[in-house]
Amino acid sequence: MIKVLIADDHAILRAGLKHLLSEYPDIVVAGEAGNGHEALAKAQTEHWDVLVLDMTMPGKSGIEIIKQLKQLVPKLPILILSMHKEDVYAVRALKAGASGYLCKDNAEDQLVAALRKLASGGLYITATVAEKLALDVLHGDSQDTLPHTRLSDREYQIFQSIVTGGSITDIAQQLNLSVKTVSTHKTHIMEKMGCANVAELVRYAIQYELLPGGSE
Repeated sequence: MIKVLIADDHAILRAGLKHLLSEYPDIVVAGEAGNGHEALAKAQTEHWDVLVLDMTMPGKSGIEIIKQLKQLVPKLPILILSMHKEDVYAVRALKAGASGYLCKDNAEDQLVAALRKLASGGLYITATVAEKLALDVLHGDSQDTLPHTRLSDREYQIFQSIVTGGSITDIAQQLNLSVKTVSTHKTHIMEKMGCANVAELVRYAIQYELLPGGSE
């Protein structure tokens, strides 16, 4: 029996996943979490075969949660289930320690296979993600890579908050950082992206379909 913990801030989605998986006798959804802190706490309370984790929940980001979980429960397989397109977050998630990545658009067709693969100790990635990983290995820090791929995980998180209209103060409160720290990150983001202002960041995000609202 594959014992699954689902962490997603949308109750309707959690209910939908439970209903979908109830048709499979070898899989049971035995726990739920509605935010990052709950996911961290519940993951440590008992044994789970797979954690299904949303990338964007209140509080901690998916990347942060993955890294913390790999320290606290290193053997727990993590399947990222996100509305973000695979080319936006998948490689970052896998590098952080996730064992699989699925876009929610493909969940109904691929979720069961992904859970079984992770529970047996394997990895689950789509052809698109495999290609991204291969290119990442081949090119590394090549100058040919797109500017946003050179952002750190924290910088990328702040970049997405900026292009969706978040103020420096709002972002600082959301991430429990100082305003000065967020401002410093913003400066580094502008430099790495080669953008002179927020409008240029937004245009870049639209061009490469990096807006969270466009993926969710």
